[in-house]
Amino acid sequence: MQCRPLCGACCIAPSIASPIPGMPRGKPAGVPCIQLDEDYRCKLFDKPERPAFCGGLKPAADMCGMTREHAIAWLADLEKATAPS
Repeated sequence: MQCRPLCGACCIAPSIASPIPGMPRGKPAGVPCIQLDEDYRCKLFDKPERPAFCGGLKPAADMCGMTREHAIAWLADLEKATAPS
């Protein structure tokens, strides 16, 4: 599955605990990654400085659904379900 154009849900909804260039403390959930470009594409895609978390997150029908809003909601629910108590 390919990423949906102008989506960026996976670069906004989840938190990222590891450092990201420009975000040395990582990224909180719901905050757009600083490496997200104006077309909602990752500027670090296929680069070694891209966090491992990001490389492990692959587009899938259940996650992405038919809309960007579905993807953001699905990832936000996953974030809540996997947050430390």
